[in-house]
Amino acid sequence: MREIRYLKAVSEAIETEMDNDPSIFYMGEDVRFALKGIVRGFIDKFGPERIIDTPISESGFTGIATGAAMWGMRPIVEFQISMFCFLAFDELVNQAVKWYYMSGGRYKVPVTYIVPLNFGSIAGQHSDSPHSFMVQGLMKTIMPATAYDAKGLVTSAIRDNDPVIVFLPAGITGKKGDVPEEQYTIPIGVGEIKRQGTDITVVATGRLVLKALEAAEKLESEGYSIEVFDPRTLFPLDKPMLAKSVAKTGRVVIMDDSTRTCGFAAEVAAFLSDECFSSLKAPIKRITRADVPVPFSLTLEKQVVPDGVNELIEKIYGILKK
Repeated sequence: MREIRYLKAVSEAIETEMDNDPSIFYMGEDVRFALKGIVRGFIDKFGPERIIDTPISESGFTGIATGAAMWGMRPIVEFQISMFCFLAFDELVNQAVKWYYMSGGRYKVPVTYIVPLNFGSIAGQHSDSPHSFMVQGLMKTIMPATAYDAKGLVTSAIRDNDPVIVFLPAGITGKKGDVPEEQYTIPIGVGEIKRQGTDITVVATGRLVLKALEAAEKLESEGYSIEVFDPRTLFPLDKPMLAKSVAKTGRVVIMDDSTRTCGFAAEVAAFLSDECFSSLKAPIKRITRADVPVPFSLTLEKQVVPDGVNELIEKIYGILKK
């Protein structure tokens, strides 16, 4: 099987779906120039009617996508920076998510939102990872950790009849992985055990999945068996698969690159405490961002954003050596 980069896998999924379905169009700021590299060359292939540059108005073009979807189109909306979702929050969680319910099922809103996650000395107003906001807003939320998952999940997102937001984590979009040439899907709402283990379950999201796998590899030489669970879909969460993993290991560390307070890791911990308490042999531990805005200074940023490997190893030592 060939190896391609994560971002190329996303691009392939979008291009193939656009080839097969003329109701799909792609819109966002500077997308004709493919500023993020996702739809590079698409303007030449699909033309300006399907690759649409928008004004700098996230609220406006996100609302336009909702209206287009309600009348039979399947828009894909790209946000240049993750924080720009906040400018369209009403259109995302108060409009797109709710129209199917408010209309008694008469209107579907099949919009896919592509959101690159960012950090790396770009300061507080450009560095948030707002996926937990979308989970709280009850939007289908996916965060692929590998190129293979990216292609399959983006394809599923585009074909889904509900609004789906796709977060592309900073730091891994250039990584390569095995990806089939043909189109395929990965079901939304289905997680994956990325590594089997018996001593402890590490729940990791996005770029931190790779950090968890790295830590598990290092700890194997010391006799520790680490299971790594990647939710892939944050909402709806694959609770049965997670519960089964925790029933096997009895111990959990949750790694997520959002805030500690009311973040995704907090929700997973709450679920495990409510539904899997009898399986637990030790307290649940979390690795998250600190509850502060991300600093511009790269040195300070490293103290706020979770590193992953070393912090995870310390947490695992603290649980298993007691």
